[in-house]
Amino acid sequence: MAYRIDQARAPQRPRVGRIALVVSLVVVLFGARSMASYAIEVAWWKELGQFDTWLSMLYYSLAPVAIGTVLAFGILWITHARALKFAETSLRDHKLYARLSALVLLLLSYIIAASNIDTWTVVRFTGSRNLTAAATGWHDTVFNKPLSFYLFDLPFYSMLRGYVLALVIVSILLYWIAARAWQLRYKLSDMQQAREIDPAIFRLEGGLESRFLRGAAVFLLMALAVRFFLGRYEMVYDVHSTFLVGVDYVDLNIGLPMQWLLILACFAASGLLLAGRWIAAASMALALVVAFVVPKLVSSLYVQPNEISLQQPFIESHIHATRSAYGLEKHVDEIEFSTDPDGAIDTNRNKALLDNVRLWDDQAFHDTITQLQALRTYYVFHAIDVDRYTIDGQYRQVLLTSRELDVSKLPDAANWINPAFIYTHGYGLVLSEVSKTTSDGLPELMIKDAPPKVETTSIKLTRPEIYYGEVTHEPVFVNTAEKEFNYPSGETQAEVRYEGAGGFPIDSLAMRLAAALSEAEPNILLTNYYTPKSRMMIHRKVRERVQELAPFLAWDQDPYLVITDSGRLIWMIDGYTTSDAHPYSRSVEVSDMGSINYIRNAVKATVDAYDGETHFYIFAPDDPIIGAYRNLFPQLFLPAAAMPADLRRHARYPETLFSVQAEIYRTFHMLDPRSFYNKEDVWELAQHSDQSNGSSAVTPTYLMATLPGEDKPEFLLMLPFTPRSKNNLIGLMMARCDGAHLGETVVLLLSKQKLINGPMNIDALINQDQNISKDLSLWGQQGSHVLRGQVLILPMGNTFLYVDPIYIQASAQGSMPQLKKVVLAVGSKLIYSDTYDQALAQLSSGAQELIRQSTAASAPPAAGAAPSTPPSASTSDQRLARVRDHLRRYRELAAQGKWADAGKELEAIEAEVKQ
Repeated sequence: MAYRIDQARAPQRPRVGRIALVVSLVVVLFGARSMASYAIEVAWWKELGQFDTWLSMLYYSLAPVAIGTVLAFGILWITHARALKFAETSLRDHKLYARLSALVLLLLSYIIAASNIDTWTVVRFTGSRNLTAAATGWHDTVFNKPLSFYLFDLPFYSMLRGYVLALVIVSILLYWIAARAWQLRYKLSDMQQAREIDPAIFRLEGGLESRFLRGAAVFLLMALAVRFFLGRYEMVYDVHSTFLVGVDYVDLNIGLPMQWLLILACFAASGLLLAGRWIAAASMALALVVAFVVPKLVSSLYVQPNEISLQQPFIESHIHATRSAYGLEKHVDEIEFSTDPDGAIDTNRNKALLDNVRLWDDQAFHDTITQLQALRTYYVFHAIDVDRYTIDGQYRQVLLTSRELDVSKLPDAANWINPAFIYTHGYGLVLSEVSKTTSDGLPELMIKDAPPKVETTSIKLTRPEIYYGEVTHEPVFVNTAEKEFNYPSGETQAEVRYEGAGGFPIDSLAMRLAAALSEAEPNILLTNYYTPKSRMMIHRKVRERVQELAPFLAWDQDPYLVITDSGRLIWMIDGYTTSDAHPYSRSVEVSDMGSINYIRNAVKATVDAYDGETHFYIFAPDDPIIGAYRNLFPQLFLPAAAMPADLRRHARYPETLFSVQAEIYRTFHMLDPRSFYNKEDVWELAQHSDQSNGSSAVTPTYLMATLPGEDKPEFLLMLPFTPRSKNNLIGLMMARCDGAHLGETVVLLLSKQKLINGPMNIDALINQDQNISKDLSLWGQQGSHVLRGQVLILPMGNTFLYVDPIYIQASAQGSMPQLKKVVLAVGSKLIYSDTYDQALAQLSSGAQELIRQSTAASAPPAAGAAPSTPPSASTSDQRLARVRDHLRRYRELAAQGKWADAGKELEAIEAEVKQ
């Protein structure tokens, strides 16, 4: 019988061995892929020269939780041992139990540490030591603490308090459970025979007399006291209706004393616990009731009936703190701008500005360029960038977009070889001046085609290949045995070999194996295309690349392309430091950032489109957050002064920051607490007509404009405001981008007594004009779509020029928008013309004055008026006759809607005037 039993058990051993082998293989497989991914990442960080930064990030990501785990394990192990001793046994008497319980306690310790310790909170606290005086200059008005205390210290102390509180609670529960369980070890037989569970079994016999439990309870009360102490500072985040964030009258005079009452109650309860007086200690909880009820009574019975007078100083603190948190307190220049809505525009004096008026909307330009310059179906133009260059000695605003390669549109996209070795990069770009169009109503291109044709000597393009961009795939391998596709050339294609330093070596078998495991692509290991110089490129998308390098920053959605003086293509992208911990500051929701109440454009990053070289430049050295990160990762950041001059000229104010600031400023431009409380002068973002015949908020627009007091136009980001529920302009917010003025904001405060047209008013004037509305209706009936750009508002002298380009696009698929008409407006006067140049001719002050004179001359003389002096037969009279003849033909042609011919008559008038 024994023989049969042995025979029956024998086959189970190999089965157990096979299971163990399978489990081991699975562990090795997953572990191997993780190790391979680490190897590839290390190679990538070394490629960028930031391996030390990677080591620092790895250490900072592991050390806080590891230290917290070790500390928690030590405390829980001691707690467990004391519990067994209380139950009159010992871990030494139960060795297997001791080993298993140690593993359980280690896992429990890790859970406590991981769930209560935020790595970046610890890291920022560490890096915030020794910040500059400028970074800690702001202090709150109640506690006089610097901003760094609220950004770094308070979150760290709160996190530490939460960790200690959780550890104490778990320790108490562990002690109670372990001690009681071992106390019941001799009563298990009696419990099995019992039909009902006696609740008394959960009572720890002698527990209230346990010095350990009393000590743990005291620690718990001390942790609560710390919680109430830190709660004083957390009052700066209290939200009081829509008019106040932070400490208010009730908090200062009632809430703070109540917090001290709770702290004293915790200390009193601790003393009573040490004395063994549990009921008396529990009675201290009455302080919680008092602290909850008293502030509400005071608020209801005293503060609310006198709210505006009592809350006034706190509202003022809220206003200035919010403006400071969003960078609106020191860098905003508010100018009272006196305007004459119907004032004349001097076209000669404003020539530099008028030469830079933007006629092409982003979408219209994108659709047109896609049809004109895509060259092949797999080329795409992802986004339109607005920038400025000095061209032929003139400062010019331009539109440009990169021609990138989308492998998903390749005829054989599923073939692994094509995207990995051949179709590796985009090629070239398209650039056009914003105000230049062809006779067909298309953009006049200054850089176009492949290979690039550059129509000016002011810009050169030496490296048009785009290996790093906005539309990329990965991985790709360069310097292989297979030549890369460069650009289409007729029926054939031009090929190239990579000559840069981008990517990391992939020639070794170990690196190829790591890449194959990391990418889960066996072809990487099996292919024979590699050479000793082969390199692998990953993280090729600009935003993903900088996000991988600095995940602690928020990155802009819109990188933009810059052409350097040497002809290389460099991507620039803005990085932000954000927080939700600025005292007294109002929060806003920002896409990809969540709820924030503090933001700075702290970093501008550059990425070389050819070799991926990446640099981070600090543009907000006084920002405490970027100061902390600079202390932690000194090799990652460079000062703004280190940015090359040909890149510095193209740094700009980011739209994301500007939009957030505009949202705040429309309310927080009111500095008077009473006006703010009553919301007497809330602004709104100006509205404009959209393609669906509705309205939508105007978006920030880059343009050239001349600020009051300045002589030259400059590159600005602008957004108009209107009063609440109205369409007339009340303010213009403009962010400066050029030179030393980068980061400054100017707000033109407009008169509340004058009606100054906003975009919706101009749209209404255009729609009411008989000639314009007739054309719009006719084009719509002929199977074309009429596209309207966003109305541009340009300050000129003491008035505004409004520009509204009108495009038409055929309904057929693949058709491109064409600039059909241009509408200029000054006050309520409209100029409607075929081209921008013709519209400018009608805008000239000489032409406008002659039109007014002609109109006056053609009117019948008033009754009783003296007859005019007969004209002499001089040369001036002949010129005046010719001018009147041109004016007569101008009126006839304008009445017929022949604006192109009418514009020519005005040009003739100007020629006569200049003689």
